[in-house]
Amino acid sequence: MRKLIVQQWVTVDNIAAEEDGGLSFVSGEPFSETTNNAFKASVMGFIDSVDTMILGANTYNQNKDYWPYADEQGEYGEKLNNLTKFVASSKLDDAPWGDFPTATVTRDPVATIRELKEQGGKDIWLWGSLRLMHFLMDAGVVDEVRMLVCPASRGKGRRVFEDRQDLKLLEATPFENGVVLLRYEIKK
Repeated sequence: MRKLIVQQWVTVDNIAAEEDGGLSFVSGEPFSETTNNAFKASVMGFIDSVDTMILGANTYNQNKDYWPYADEQGEYGEKLNNLTKFVASSKLDDAPWGDFPTATVTRDPVATIRELKEQGGKDIWLWGSLRLMHFLMDAGVVDEVRMLVCPASRGKGRRVFEDRQDLKLLEATPFENGVVLLRYEIKK
């Protein structure tokens, strides 16, 4: 059965979005000439392990005008743009993605994810979308949380974990750029 994997860039103090919603702490650009090969391989390995992306409406709106036109993102951008996409929204009627296939709008993301998990294919990636992530965690459909921990703290902002959550460590990998990949299975 397919898994729903959440991926978040976070600070060492568990902040996934600054007070203004920003991500100025994100480091470890995987697409430059100076990027460590191990980090690049990890990022590419992850995108190769998924074939479907779930986004909340805000994350969709923040990214729909960048990623479909981000030629500088190379192979990673091409793979991201070609993923099957679902946008959880009660207001959107359609979700175009440049010249790439339009995302499907879902009013019931829990039912959609349960249905997707029963189908064949690679894993499912929840990209950003903190509010949606918390909703899906409460509904019990998140299987794994993948955090790219950046060497920075912010003190205030929106956290990945706001409440108690029991986790099982699957992987802890440090990279030369200061980012540490932490993968956790959600204990159910």
